Amino acid sequence: MENEQKQTTVSSETSTGGQPQGGGFSSSPLSVPVSIVIAGAIIALAVVYSGGTRQGGAPTAGQQAGERQGNTPPVAAVNPADLVGAGDPMLGSPDAKVTVVEFSDFQCPFCGKFFRETESKIVDIYVKTGKVRFVYKHFPFLGNESEWAAQASECAKEQGKFWEYHDYLFNTIWDNYYGKGKGGENVGAFSKANLKKFAVALGLDTAIFAQCLDTEKYKDVVNEEEALGRKVGVQGTPSTFVNGKMIVGAQPFEVFDAAIKEALAQ
Repeated sequence: MENEQKQTTVSSETSTGGQPQGGGFSSSPLSVPVSIVIAGAIIALAVVYSGGTRQGGAPTAGQQAGERQGNTPPVAAVNPADLVGAGDPMLGSPDAKVTVVEFSDFQCPFCGKFFRETESKIVDIYVKTGKVRFVYKHFPFLGNESEWAAQASECAKEQGKFWEYHDYLFNTIWDNYYGKGKGGENVGAFSKANLKKFAVALGLDTAIFAQCLDTEKYKDVVNEEEALGRKVGVQGTPSTFVNGKMIVGAQPFEVFDAAIKEALAQ
């Protein structure tokens, strides 16, 4: 599954043309050591990354993966239309009854877990059958390399290859870091030099891509998108909305399956 590519026949990658998206948590100085500790358990645990740590600390045996901890109140459902912009990368029909919106960080190991174990099933079962549209939103709160990777994916979108680049980023950091029990945050995996190499590997026009990345053409786009996430209650990644109802963490497919079926029945 780690090398599986999205079907471009069901994707929409219209460029936003530099329209803004937002803000961000500052990366905790503990984020890299924490990721090293977490990587060994990532196969068995699905939790949410928040500020470089697991939200609410390590879950106990009685806590569900990704569950909101402490006194954080549940977030009210939002209008799906308020989450989706005209130029957002999307898989599926814009007329689908259910909209799934993921706020994600390319460096987040649990976002990688969601990508590998859940997203592909949602696409195969619901997106390709016209029942769901899947939208990706940036929430790059883990540091500079998260921001650069998000901007780079927007540069790839300019050339019609957002989803290929999206997959390449998640597969690369998993195969070289998290999948080997190593911390991958801000250690050079998504340096600008490497992001340009990924563009070469995917056959992008490298001169156009490099200029886009070096000038930070989509910095405002990425920043405003993160600000939108904060506004609607996102505190960590992955945070995914199913018709406006938020599911926190890299939950198993069954959780999303139930939520999507409920939304389809309404």
